[in-house]
Amino acid sequence: MKSIAISGSPRENVGKRDAKELRYQGLVPAVLYGGATQTHFAVSAADLRAVIYTPVVHFIDIEVAGKKTQAIIKDAQFHPLTEQLLHIDFLQLDENKPVTIEIPVKLTGTSPGVKVGGKLVQKLRKLRVKALPKDHLDNIEVSIESLEVGKSVRVSDIKVDNLTITNAQEDTIVSVTTSRALRQAEQENRGK
Repeated sequence: MKSIAISGSPRENVGKRDAKELRYQGLVPAVLYGGATQTHFAVSAADLRAVIYTPVVHFIDIEVAGKKTQAIIKDAQFHPLTEQLLHIDFLQLDENKPVTIEIPVKLTGTSPGVKVGGKLVQKLRKLRVKALPKDHLDNIEVSIESLEVGKSVRVSDIKVDNLTITNAQEDTIVSVTTSRALRQAEQENRGK
């Protein structure tokens, strides 16, 4: 899985007033959990754009006061009106502990159902996956080569080594439904 490096500066004061001052300076208050102690720090909002505003999942190499840590984003809080990033939580990774991450679904192949006029409907764009950090993938490939009209691929159909998908097994990832044009063509054929 890809990594992005960001650096932050430790926060001496933790509180609303201090957080507001940091945001005014273009920084985002952040917390790193999962280690022996919590680390409160501030990071540039510009550095976080490549991590937050992307469908790609990244491990983040965080450097605070000379100490490097690998982490993932656990939570991000945004202002309800301006969509400004207000706060971000990171979870420190341990190579011996499994971690749950949402990984994008990548559809591969061409569906025969779509070729005959069916409509491709992707219901899940990400899957929750639990695995050791070294086993995580950039995306999960789902083949639609055998997807006919009326058929679907469910979470239970996906098997990936060393990963456990924690979504409900009966959830549909992608399906091919009958399109309006295909229904009309079938009705015209019946009428003849």
